[in-house]
Amino acid sequence: MVWPMTLVDPPIGAVRVLVAAALAEDLTPLGDLSAALLPPDARAQASFVARADGVIAGQRCVDETFAQIDPAITCEWSVAEGDQVSAGTELAVVTGPLGSVLTAERTALNFLGHLSGIATRTRAFVDAAAPLRVWDTRKTTPGLRALEKAAVRAGGGRNHRGNLSDWVMFKDNHLTALGIEAGVAAARDAWPGRTVHVEADRVEQVEQALAAGADAILLDNMSPDEVRACVALADAHAASAGTRRALLEVSGGITLETVGSYADTGADVVSSGSLTNSAPVLDIGLDITVR
Repeated sequence: MVWPMTLVDPPIGAVRVLVAAALAEDLTPLGDLSAALLPPDARAQASFVARADGVIAGQRCVDETFAQIDPAITCEWSVAEGDQVSAGTELAVVTGPLGSVLTAERTALNFLGHLSGIATRTRAFVDAAAPLRVWDTRKTTPGLRALEKAAVRAGGGRNHRGNLSDWVMFKDNHLTALGIEAGVAAARDAWPGRTVHVEADRVEQVEQALAAGADAILLDNMSPDEVRACVALADAHAASAGTRRALLEVSGGITLETVGSYADTGADVVSSGSLTNSAPVLDIGLDITVR
């Protein structure tokens, strides 16, 4: 099956590989022993139903799960990826052989609930942080990063680095050995054209990063007033140099309850690992009728 690609969709190659791995985990070595005992002509009509308010993500994973289990299963969605739904909303209608639907049920729900939970938490951050844009981090479930970062996009957030090869980012432990000026210079020499991102937890480090020509600066564990001071520094530096201001990211200990206090600081983005590593599963059920 081929789906049109949109901004919020995960790469289909990743979807196919991860769904196959999840199904193998569930079906090795002998398949679904319970479903194998069902009458072969039994059919099911089922509805995915949201049990709580939230944002939907993971539809490609659901579709791929059904496709890999049995092409005879159809899934007709009544909502789109990234849609906000309320408890009780019917999300999709599934029809097909009963055994096949039951075999696919848990894998499909695991993907849908987990990814919708991430999208739901992201949407809450996006709403609370506006007009700041919301970034995720690399604090993702091993192996599921492409799917979880797509779920962040479905929730209205945007993606930080996908992996360590995307751009150069100097955290405090890098800077202990390199220093800001030497680190930025080395990055420019080794990887011209790549974004150079520097972490700073003090105003003096922000000044050094600006002077060194960093493209982006992570303001780590700073108060809203400290962030405002750094924004003023970056604005003044850009005006003096006649260049575009370095992107300013707020991060470190930001919660859903505190992110709003950074909304009017003038920073560009706020990032939180909790979008992916602390999002509760969105409660979604599959209600099945045997026909």
